[in-house]
Amino acid sequence: MSGSVPLVAAGSAPQPVIAQITAIEASLFVFVVVTAIVTALARDVLAAVIVFGAYSLGMAALYTFYRAPDVAMTEAAISAGVTTVLLLVTLAKTTRIDHEVAFESVNLPAAGAAGLLFVGMVLTMAEIPAVGDPDAPAWSNVDVTQWYIAETYAETGVENAVMAVLAAFRGFDTFGEAVVVFAAGIAVLVVLRREVFA
Repeated sequence: MSGSVPLVAAGSAPQPVIAQITAIEASLFVFVVVTAIVTALARDVLAAVIVFGAYSLGMAALYTFYRAPDVAMTEAAISAGVTTVLLLVTLAKTTRIDHEVAFESVNLPAAGAAGLLFVGMVLTMAEIPAVGDPDAPAWSNVDVTQWYIAETYAETGVENAVMAVLAAFRGFDTFGEAVVVFAAGIAVLVVLRREVFA
């Protein structure tokens, strides 16, 4: 069958695959971190809004790379799209303050707390199971996971198992997310039609 996923033989455990960070992942990680820091430190509100939009697009790309298209769609539409437009409309209706200094001074206690949190997160990454690890929570019920792998294409006709789950098995939930995104887009259009820009 074209596009089918090979099954794990009954009674055998899947072989763990050591996850490695690719160049694309590393680039997205760096981009997201840099844009987040610039957003937090920028004194000019317009610059902060623009960089925040870039941050949201970077997160959407990261979600897409990790095959979470529903989360990526919501991130791109709501955070990068709707939120950015609403913030820009708000700025257009207010007075923009000119700043001589481009960035805020770093709050050392806050930076230290963020650094400790980052170190703690890095230290716990070793506890995350490798891809295909038989002890991973995803493999704790082999009957369920194997059913999805074996029957998803036959039940839905969709080769990508993740998309099949989103569109078929989780159809109502995904439809709800689509309604939220659609409603947010309509709200932005209503706001833009009511606004008059000088």
